[in-house]
Amino acid sequence: MSFISLFGSLNEEPEKKPEEPQEPEEKKSGFFSRMRDAVTRTRESFGSKIEGIVAMTRTVDESDLENLEAALITSDIGVQTTTEIIDALRDRARRQAIEGGAELRDLLKQQIKSILDSTQKPIVQPAEPPRVTFLVGVNGTGKTTTSGKLAAWSKSQNRSVLLCAADTFRAAAIEQLEVWASRSGVEMIKTKQGGDPAAVLYDAISAAKARSIADLYVDTAGRLHTKTGLMDELEKMRRTAQRLIPDAPHEVLLVMDATTGQNGLQQARLFTQSAGVTGIVLTKLDGTAKGGIAVAIARELNLPVRFVGVGEKMSDLLEFSPEAFVDGLLG
Repeated sequence: MSFISLFGSLNEEPEKKPEEPQEPEEKKSGFFSRMRDAVTRTRESFGSKIEGIVAMTRTVDESDLENLEAALITSDIGVQTTTEIIDALRDRARRQAIEGGAELRDLLKQQIKSILDSTQKPIVQPAEPPRVTFLVGVNGTGKTTTSGKLAAWSKSQNRSVLLCAADTFRAAAIEQLEVWASRSGVEMIKTKQGGDPAAVLYDAISAAKARSIADLYVDTAGRLHTKTGLMDELEKMRRTAQRLIPDAPHEVLLVMDATTGQNGLQQARLFTQSAGVTGIVLTKLDGTAKGGIAVAIARELNLPVRFVGVGEKMSDLLEFSPEAFVDGLLG
């Protein structure tokens, strides 16, 4: 399927949708400001390249598109995704001239936002609590920290929370999650280091059901998709969850380190195939110029970016917004 057929012609009027309740302007402004701050390093790298092209452009020609293509590829948007964006812009320029850099920037923003919008979907809401969410990924991406931040996020949504310390392999992982549970004011189910993750998950789901807990976040051990034993362990946890709640886990969030850029994308692709991932948490976004990886994730993995980590504080986990992200990158 072509990029144009997937996202529609650049000339088509968007289908009108019923008006939705608007967020308070102050809250929306504050959120956009935080997202803009989070992508500062990416904007300084990516945005400066785009502005250099925009400033020199009158009527867009092939050389402008080639320069734009190079800028996108070097900003970790990836070759496949970049090719589709440039092909769509080239098709537009062929049918109707793109007059000036400002119009080129607006069309680029439209293309990137369309890619990100195409994978967004509501977080699963099961018929009965708890909503079970596995956090998975390789070592060092921030799964335990993200578990604690998600607990705080759920509490801010007036939802009850329980944490499950299912990383029984890494030294101090249980103690680290205990710290986050204490900070966020939620309870945690644990076992001793080296214990059976499926057993502690069974206890956690049983406790969550008995207490009518809304959200259960399960911090799993870091693992590579190539480690058969650890992947089998994750599958055992999935079966355990389904014995107690047939459609659990409702979400499997792959926690990715944004600083790895394209280097982490292939690993994420293979991990997604083997672990049933439903969404991405992109951590350390504020510390990298490789924020364009969010676009590659959406297009190449066909997964929504659910949250982005933008700092070390409890509140430094933001729900991902394509509009705010693109606004932060390109103004």
